[in-house]
Amino acid sequence: MNSREKGKAGERAWRDWLRAQGYLKAFRGQQFCGLQGNADVVCPETPEIHYEVKRGERLDVYGAVEQARRDCGDKHAVVAWRRNNRAWIVFMPADTFARLLRGSDLVT
Repeated sequence: MNSREKGKAGERAWRDWLRAQGYLKAFRGQQFCGLQGNADVVCPETPEIHYEVKRGERLDVYGAVEQARRDCGDKHAVVAWRRNNRAWIVFMPADTFARLLRGSDLVT
């Protein structure tokens, strides 16, 4: 599988993971020629999050987060990554994590 196909497969897999969590409207951003702000996956139920999706055995975490930050505009930059035969892991800048916590009922 070439890297482009692997990227598409990763985006579909992350979209499917979001759907399994109940975010049924999630879709691949590139299906619509990048009209959704260049996000790899767009989820209307989480409009404040910009998803950058990576698949591979190795990841430059800081590089991926910087790419997501460059592309996210005023949204929260989130990188979803998965190795083969492993569970998804999500990376984000600590300030993004703090803002998400403040917006939830986890912090009072």
